[in-house]
Amino acid sequence: MFRDRLDAAAQLAKALDPWRGKNPLVLAIPRGAVPMGAALAEALGGELDVVLVHKLSSRWNPEYAIGAVDEGGWSFVSDASEDDEAWVEAEKARRVQQLRERRALYSPERPPVDARGRVVIVVDDGLATGATMVAALHAVRAQSPQRLICALPVAAPDSLARVEPYADEIVCLDKPFGFRAVGQFYQHFDQVEDEEVVDCLRRFVRRPGSGGA
Repeated sequence: MFRDRLDAAAQLAKALDPWRGKNPLVLAIPRGAVPMGAALAEALGGELDVVLVHKLSSRWNPEYAIGAVDEGGWSFVSDASEDDEAWVEAEKARRVQQLRERRALYSPERPPVDARGRVVIVVDDGLATGATMVAALHAVRAQSPQRLICALPVAAPDSLARVEPYADEIVCLDKPFGFRAVGQFYQHFDQVEDEEVVDCLRRFVRRPGSGGA
């Protein structure tokens, strides 16, 4: 469906055209969505930052997300079968510490961009369980944005339904049945490293008219 994340961002920009030139704040979920977010913010004439959330892993399978947590410590547990409270609390503490380290790495020279009163577009490269997006939208909602938009190239239909109550608007290009993993909808789905995230953020704040310093 998409050549790569930049192709997905270009298609999303067309769907989000009503916000072009209105200085929306694009918040990307690291790491994969950050190059997308930079391209989207540039296309819309907006500002770029990250919203930091992390999946909570199952005690049985580290790759399986049972929920997510934001950098303030609020968590969302999507799998009710994971009822080991001690494990969940320990996993939350580990992930929050990682998010604090990420914030220090990604934007050491400036605080996070304030979303209060802004049109905010939260973007990810796809929606599998929906847990990290729920945590991201909850974190941004606490900052009182004017309008909160969730933007996705592709999503699992049941997960998208879980996310909908947390946003004012959902822009999703496709909701295919038979969804197994985000990467199946991209021809090229390379891993994004921290260095690329830092580079995107630094380049964008220096861009004239980006709203950055």
